[in-house]
Amino acid sequence: MLRLRLTLLVCLLAVAALSTQAASAAQRLEPGDDIGVRVSKYARSFLGVRYRYGGTSPSTGFDCSGFVAFVYRHFGLRLPHYTFAQFELGRHVARRQLRSGDLVFFDGVKHVGIYLGHGRFIHAPHTGARVRIERLRYGGTFAGARRVT
Repeated sequence: MLRLRLTLLVCLLAVAALSTQAASAAQRLEPGDDIGVRVSKYARSFLGVRYRYGGTSPSTGFDCSGFVAFVYRHFGLRLPHYTFAQFELGRHVARRQLRSGDLVFFDGVKHVGIYLGHGRFIHAPHTGARVRIERLRYGGTFAGARRVT
């Protein structure tokens, strides 16, 4: 029983730490930032969170579409937890017109991330990895982009 209580306490402390980290990132947002910039800044607060297939939270891990949905939910936009469904949202954006916060898709729309600007995006890449920032030419085949803001 004591072991169960200790495990529960550790879990609660971890969730509290992640909540504090996310809240402090949200407080650093500049008042004039547009929603795409705000989304990008908030997404960066989850760098290092482990990948987990089907994952939808920083405490247990993210998969790519779960990460994107979690970040956008913070701003009141509920996205489905499925890359193909996310690709149907918003409007198409040409690669040369990408802005911070746009969704970027790879490998025949099997993978999604959030564009940060300057040719970089943030994503939850695959099993054994953590949320990280990469160049658009990271190795996956670019499949398109959508603006949902």
